[in-house]
Amino acid sequence: MDYVMRSVRAEEWPLARQLRLDALQDPAAPVAFLDSYEAAVARPDAFWQDRTAAAAEGGDVRQFVAESPEGEWVGTVTVLIERPEDDVRFGEPAGVNQGHLVGVFVRPEVRGAGVTDALLRVAVDWAWSLSAPRLERVRLYVHENNPRAAAFYRRFGFVPSGQRMPVPGQGPGTGERREWELEYVIERG
Repeated sequence: MDYVMRSVRAEEWPLARQLRLDALQDPAAPVAFLDSYEAAVARPDAFWQDRTAAAAEGGDVRQFVAESPEGEWVGTVTVLIERPEDDVRFGEPAGVNQGHLVGVFVRPEVRGAGVTDALLRVAVDWAWSLSAPRLERVRLYVHENNPRAAAFYRRFGFVPSGQRMPVPGQGPGTGERREWELEYVIERG
């Protein structure tokens, strides 16, 4: 495979923005992301600049991209570091220091070529490489109506934890049927 997996750089925010907008226009976006194209496209440049700079610095967040030999970004994944004392972003509070994979996207034309495996491998390896904090597990959430993603994550080594969270903005009082995000984890070891 000729694709390069690497961290984003702060000055690449226009590319990071465009890849996110492309991801949000994918047919699977409604069950893959907790964001919408309409909301994302309306965000100012400063939002994307700050977001990409934070992901490039590698404090509590790191974004990885898959880059083709021609320099095109064909995929991405972001790792959030979560500690028990942190505010909860989504899901259950962290019981241990953990990584949380979000924003996984690979362009349709390279799906099945090993790019998603390589992206997840670099993200999980980075999470395990941290010493402060030392992470005990890596988690992600999969929408209950996204069996293709769930099958991929299981093949990669993630297992269902048994935890689930309602999709934000749905369920009682909204007129919509409650749908669920299912937690999958890989434990250190």
